[in-house]
Amino acid sequence: MTLQRLDYKKFLAPIIVGLIIWFLSPIKPAGVSLLAWHMFAIFVATIIGCITQPLPIGAVAIIGFTLTVLTGTVKMDTAIVGFGNASIWLIAMAFFISRGFIKTGLGKRIAVLFVRTFGKSTLGLAYSLLGVDLILAPATPSNTARAGGIMYPIIKSLAEEFGSDPKKGTERKMGSFLIFAEFHGDMITAAMFLTAMAGNPLAASLAGQMGIHVSWMGWFLAGLVPGLVSLIVIPFVIYKMYPPEIKKTPDAKKWADEQLEQMGKITLPEKLMAGIFIIALLLWILGGMLGIDATLTAFIALSLLILSGILTWSDVLHETGAWNTLVWFSVLVMMASQLNKLGFIPWLSGAIGGSLKGMNWILVMIILLVAYFYTHYLFASSTAHISAMYSAFLAVAISAGVPPMLGALMLGFFGNLDSSTTHYSNGPAPILYGSGYVKQSEWWRMNAILGILYFIIWIVIGSMWMKLIGMW
Repeated sequence: MTLQRLDYKKFLAPIIVGLIIWFLSPIKPAGVSLLAWHMFAIFVATIIGCITQPLPIGAVAIIGFTLTVLTGTVKMDTAIVGFGNASIWLIAMAFFISRGFIKTGLGKRIAVLFVRTFGKSTLGLAYSLLGVDLILAPATPSNTARAGGIMYPIIKSLAEEFGSDPKKGTERKMGSFLIFAEFHGDMITAAMFLTAMAGNPLAASLAGQMGIHVSWMGWFLAGLVPGLVSLIVIPFVIYKMYPPEIKKTPDAKKWADEQLEQMGKITLPEKLMAGIFIIALLLWILGGMLGIDATLTAFIALSLLILSGILTWSDVLHETGAWNTLVWFSVLVMMASQLNKLGFIPWLSGAIGGSLKGMNWILVMIILLVAYFYTHYLFASSTAHISAMYSAFLAVAISAGVPPMLGALMLGFFGNLDSSTTHYSNGPAPILYGSGYVKQSEWWRMNAILGILYFIIWIVIGSMWMKLIGMW
């Protein structure tokens, strides 16, 4: 056998920063205990490791977990409890549901049907593809899998069908617009559903530790109006800023018909998958009335997928994204929880809140959301960003008088929307950017403009909508 090759240079930043913080304990703030300071050092080192990735993120988290217990910062019995977090198991289960969409081909069929129905123009194609993303989002917690595994292959095939290929210098014919529109559409749908991005249940779990219960239905209702407005406005703005050379696509229907002919009639596995998906959606929506929580719903859906034969136990075992997420999410949730319990987050929120003391809570919320958004330039993972900063920012918001549910959900939404920054901002970004259809300078330039639109839509319209439906 051969040994795994490691890029040891990528270990330098997390190790050096972690050690510096650890050994600065003699001059730590007076309100922070030694254990809290050491937990902060390990947490920061782990987060930096998740960004530099000298090893896969799950392996980095395991090393961080080991150091947390080995140094006596947290006892094993306490640390291991993180692996029993219901929100994390919800994400793992939803990964399996998304595997059913891909395995049966139902996800592709839905996309092709949308193209056939709405794809008479390039802008119509974009809206139809984002409609597919919207349908798949509630049961696809990996927005990377949704964008990269389902949407990107379809967009690439469509673009090449119309002669749009970066290798030939024809990317602006259609592909550039569709790729960038999908990136933003995927980000918007990820913000709209609790189960549409892996970091959302983490945010809900962290909010729960502060006594704020965010349900699946509550998240969906709050994000519904600003989400739909974004899905309508953002693609149109991109169309104007970054217009495709091909405006009309009369051949899209022909392409879709050919694809459907190759796929054949809808199969029994696809019908079963559709039925199970509808059951899961209904239980997520009505779960509060029926006494069935979101995690149990996901377990029910997985059980039905196994009983129906859509997924085998081998499929479950080989769904590495789910098990990987279960491991590293559990570790990060444990660390974030301990930072709160050991007093570091309360101290930090108090320190930041002190500097904002006396300000109107609306202004405080805007300042926090702007800071939260633009600090994402430092992160290559939405989940890492949420793990590092969500609790502290929410605590500051609450101490400044921001209505707790409004603060929790706004920070939750912007944990997705802040991906409108760089070409490495989240999982889908490097996949879609790496296709070669959009230049880095264009990616950054358009994102800088669209980020401002997100502030207007989600803070102004979103807050008013949440007030109207009585959420604050």
